[in-house]
Amino acid sequence: MKKPLKKDFKPRGTKSTGRKGPGKKTFSRAEAPASLTRKISQDYPAAKKMVKTPVGDEPIRLNKYLSMCGVASRREADELIKIGLVEINNVVVTEMGFKVKPGDKVKYDGAQLSIERMRYFLLNKPKNILSTVDDTKGRRTVMNVIKGVCKEAIYPVGKLDRMTTGLLLFTNDGDMAKRLIHPKNGVSRLYEVHTREKVKSPHLDEIRQGVMIGDGMMRADEVAYVGDGTDPHKIGIRISSSRNKVVTKMFEHFGYTIAKMDRVMYAGLSKKNLSRGDFRELTQTEVNFLKMIR
Repeated sequence: MKKPLKKDFKPRGTKSTGRKGPGKKTFSRAEAPASLTRKISQDYPAAKKMVKTPVGDEPIRLNKYLSMCGVASRREADELIKIGLVEINNVVVTEMGFKVKPGDKVKYDGAQLSIERMRYFLLNKPKNILSTVDDTKGRRTVMNVIKGVCKEAIYPVGKLDRMTTGLLLFTNDGDMAKRLIHPKNGVSRLYEVHTREKVKSPHLDEIRQGVMIGDGMMRADEVAYVGDGTDPHKIGIRISSSRNKVVTKMFEHFGYTIAKMDRVMYAGLSKKNLSRGDFRELTQTEVNFLKMIR
C-alpha cells in the first residue's frame, strides 16, 4: 500500500494614430475574424461592463490598458488593435506600441472603456451548480452564488463539472486568468475523489506513471489513499494537466465510478475555513503569488 496522501499537503510550486483611409484595412466586430472575436467573447464576456477608475499619471501601453479593462489578454489585445477595433479619442489606432495617456477616451468596438480595479475571489463551489456564466436552460450557475460580491464584473477561471465541488477562482484580471489556464504553466490542482469501488494500489501506480487514454497520455503528479490509507474508496490526486475531465477519465479507465469529487486546492490556494457555498477575497500575498505564475 502506498504512502497516504494528506489533504493539506502543499503543491510544488513614437506615438502616432491614423484614421481609416485607403489601403488601411480595419474591421467592425462583425467583420473581424470569427475565431478571434468568438474567443474574446467567451473568455472576456464583461468587455463592455466597465467601472470607471482613474488611469493615473503615467501613460499605459494600449494592449495593457485593454487587458486591465477586462477586454482580452495582452496578446489578444494586440490582434484587436491590429485589425482596427480600438479607437483613442475617436481615431482608430493600429500601432502596437501606442500608449494611453490620462484623459484619453478609449473605445473597443464602439464602447468606451475604463480601467477596473482588479478583484480576486475564491468560491467553495457547491454541487449541482454549473460553472458557466449563464445557462440557456435557466439552471443555477456559479454567477448566481457570487452575485453582488463586488461591483466589478468578475468571472470564473476555468471550470468545474456540475457535480464537482470545491475551489473555483473568480477575477476580472484577464492576464492572470489567461496564465492560470494556459497548459504550459501547469497550475497544480488537488482533488479528493471518492469512488464506489475499492481502488487497487497497482492502479494508483499506473495513474502516477501515466495511462494512454484516447489520443494522449494522462498521468497524475501525485496520487495516494487519503489520510491513513485505510479507506480504499478515498483517493487524493494532484494534477497539473489542463486536459478536459482528466481525473474522471483516469479512474474510468480502470472501471471505477466516481461518487464524489472535491477540489481542495488550486494553484496553492486552500479551502481551509471556507465552508461549502461561501467565498472570500484573496489576500494581497495570495494575489502576488498568483502573479508570479507565468
